Amino acid sequence: MMHKISEGLERAFALRGFAEPSVEDLRDAAGVSLRTLYKYTPSRADMVLAAMENRHQRYLSRLFDALPQDHDKALDAVLSRVGNWMETETSHGCLFHAAVAADPGSKPLRALLESHKAEVASKAAAATDLQHADTALLLIIEGLTQTWPLRGDAAIEAAKRLGQALRSQGV
Repeated sequence: MMHKISEGLERAFALRGFAEPSVEDLRDAAGVSLRTLYKYTPSRADMVLAAMENRHQRYLSRLFDALPQDHDKALDAVLSRVGNWMETETSHGCLFHAAVAADPGSKPLRALLESHKAEVASKAAAATDLQHADTALLLIIEGLTQTWPLRGDAAIEAAKRLGQALRSQGV
């Protein structure tokens, strides 16, 4: 049940932002009664956290599941997948940053943002055999996320060139 609720909440927040959807809108998106929604997510803050935890898992799966074994190809695949995520899931930037911007005082949201980005960096470094370049890889991925709405496929190709330059430096 929680998975169904989290998926619906994620869709609602991704489509309409964090301030606009009413509790009734969120209930409808989750496909449950108001009582059930509040049973699993007793507050709006809990609803946002549930949505973002669901998004975290989906994002990691989309980027890192079944990558090529070749590290160069894995790097290109991860960056292509970021572009695909932007095209199909969100065309306006990172929902994690948007969640924190909507509630800047939320320590749980800030912690989730930090752990999400750390896990993305760690998985990218492991998949590409660039373990000592996790921050640089995160910078490339984050730059792609922010630039894709403006430049689309050109941003993906630029990110790939930066990734290959990073690899060629032997970092």
